[in-house]
Amino acid sequence: MASTDLTLTQAIAAIPPDRRLMALDLGSKTIGVATSDRTRMIATPIETIARKKFTKDAERLLEIITAENIGLIILGLPVNMDGTEGPRCQSTRSFARNFARLSPTPVVFWDERLSTAAVERMLIQADASRAKRDEVIDKLAAAWILQAALDSLR
Repeated sequence: MASTDLTLTQAIAAIPPDRRLMALDLGSKTIGVATSDRTRMIATPIETIARKKFTKDAERLLEIITAENIGLIILGLPVNMDGTEGPRCQSTRSFARNFARLSPTPVVFWDERLSTAAVERMLIQADASRAKRDEVIDKLAAAWILQAALDSLR
């Protein structure tokens, strides 16, 4: 069930302790995916899914949920800098509602402002080529979102 009324802390308390967390950075062309370790301390970028149709995208996410023993999805919410929600937020919330029909895995939203920009700066400082940045930025943004969420729990 997509849950906007649960906080991250409440959602974590409701899932078994052996379940890992997954974060998604939802873009119009790709979905960045990251997962936590079993101790829920470290976020690791897993993959970037090239978006096709919702059903195909969801199918791949369901495969990851099963393979990685995921108990909670943290979905990056692209809030505007002034805190308002625009069309991208509406699209993200719609994705969560549609995904909830296919999976019992709970979803919470995480304010992802500046995550992609921060990751891009990091990659530029690391002298990564534009092609390399384009290849990894979405899954690294998902890891950034997940790490911020994990850090907030401590």
